[in-house]
Amino acid sequence: MTTFFTSDTHFGHRNIIKYANRPFASASEMDEAMIAKWNAVVKPEDEVYHLGDVAFCCSMEYAIGIMNRLTGIKHLIVGNHDKLALGMNNICPNIWASIKDMSEVTVDGQHIVLCHYPLRTWHHSYRGVWHLFGHVHGTLDTWGKSLDIGVDCWNFAPVSFENLKARMDTLPNTHAIKEHEKWDKSNQETE
Repeated sequence: MTTFFTSDTHFGHRNIIKYANRPFASASEMDEAMIAKWNAVVKPEDEVYHLGDVAFCCSMEYAIGIMNRLTGIKHLIVGNHDKLALGMNNICPNIWASIKDMSEVTVDGQHIVLCHYPLRTWHHSYRGVWHLFGHVHGTLDTWGKSLDIGVDCWNFAPVSFENLKARMDTLPNTHAIKEHEKWDKSNQETE
């Protein structure tokens, strides 16, 4: 089993092509390309964390039809354009294995904070915990061990943990506490 991450697919959203400068002539062309790219890398037993903005400006039936075509066990981290995604399990149970506003997961021993929105700091960022986000469509520079995993940054496909690790290994941990700055705990009371 492989773990994948993605965000901001905006299935069905014609105007995202213009807003995010996507190389597609129509929403249906964009959707079919992203479905093909998703299914080319994600196997049915793989887990995919989708960090929000799944589908927008389309019908619920259209959005569910796309989700049913995508392989893998899918988890939703809610974005600001996820009214459709939030209602899917009411109509078609188990499209989403889980739905959360924010989450902390561990993959191959690596702790990761997941949020649709980029955070300036996050739980245990100083200890090398990663932060993955979407929302900004590749418009923010990286900050420490944080990374935009939106489709606009990853050739319109989910990115595997292994590929993320290769990228994260090149990034400095700007939050790391230098040895001389660590808290002196010698005067703490003990029970």
